[in-house]
Amino acid sequence: MTAKRLLMLVGDFGEDYEIMVPFQALTMVGHTVHAVCPDKKQGQTIKTAIHDFEGDQTYSEKPGHRFTLNASFADIDETTYDGLVIAGGRGPEYIRLNPRVLEMTRHFATTNKPIAAICHGAQVLAAADAIRGKRLSAYPACAPEVQLAGGEFADIGMDEAVVDGMLVTAPAWPAHPQWLAAFLRVLGTQVVP
Repeated sequence: MTAKRLLMLVGDFGEDYEIMVPFQALTMVGHTVHAVCPDKKQGQTIKTAIHDFEGDQTYSEKPGHRFTLNASFADIDETTYDGLVIAGGRGPEYIRLNPRVLEMTRHFATTNKPIAAICHGAQVLAAADAIRGKRLSAYPACAPEVQLAGGEFADIGMDEAVVDGMLVTAPAWPAHPQWLAAFLRVLGTQVVP
């Protein structure tokens, strides 16, 4: 396996599991993952939130862990990365307002590099105009944004994932096994037991 350099875009109140688990899993298989947040530097932290499905009309939110960023947003040159991970939760609501986040995201989309987005990560893709003509999933409340941005919303189970070319998406953290396995396949990473 050739190790890949991956860029992970996160924001305050991003979903704890959708930041921690992919960061750790992708690192575990040998990839370098640089987690960055607009206006923050290496060593600073973001607050995460735990979103749970408890039978209400939407998810509930509880305080998560502090996640330490391991790279500085201002220093990122997206052309040096092999793939992009966009974490979900409420973080994408904020980071999609940053023009540099959108520029980075467009780079991966226009150069056909692997992109993995989960939950509300689709909000970043929509704001970057990176899903036109693509079939993807996201947290169901993001369906109108996906459709208005020219994407086809895939209404799938919370534990499923969708692959459209180099784009791998899922609705929420229960899909980690499917989503991460699909992203590893798109990256060309083979995990042998």
